[in-house]
Amino acid sequence: MLIRRTVVPAALLLALSAGCANNNTPIDAGGVPEPAPASSAPAAAPSTAASSSAASAAAGETTLTGTVTAGVEPNCLLLKDGTGDHLLITEDAGLKSALQPGAEVTVVGKSEPELMTTCMQGKPFVVSSVAGG
Repeated sequence: MLIRRTVVPAALLLALSAGCANNNTPIDAGGVPEPAPASSAPAAAPSTAASSSAASAAAGETTLTGTVTAGVEPNCLLLKDGTGDHLLITEDAGLKSALQPGAEVTVVGKSEPELMTTCMQGKPFVVSSVAGG
């Protein structure tokens, strides 16, 4: 009887956690992606500083221009443009410094609509370069 009481809840917990697993990169409250598992392919290195002019978008990248606004959650920044709100995600301190609320910027990067975040606003957009600010 004692085994049944401990095995069934443990099996249920294991089944639920396996069902929740996916290939998306989780984001912490600061909007920073957690490191990718060692088995995944390495990602391209982001720009190390805010650029003075927007770099041309590489294959698969998009250029967006708009106003940076603060999100409702701490450390969440959005870019408002004619197509809606884009959640700006970058680990680069130089790029983050150019992304201040109220700044008019042009960003280059990739839309990642399946990326999980804690910001609960906007379409996740991983920034590779910033111009303006």
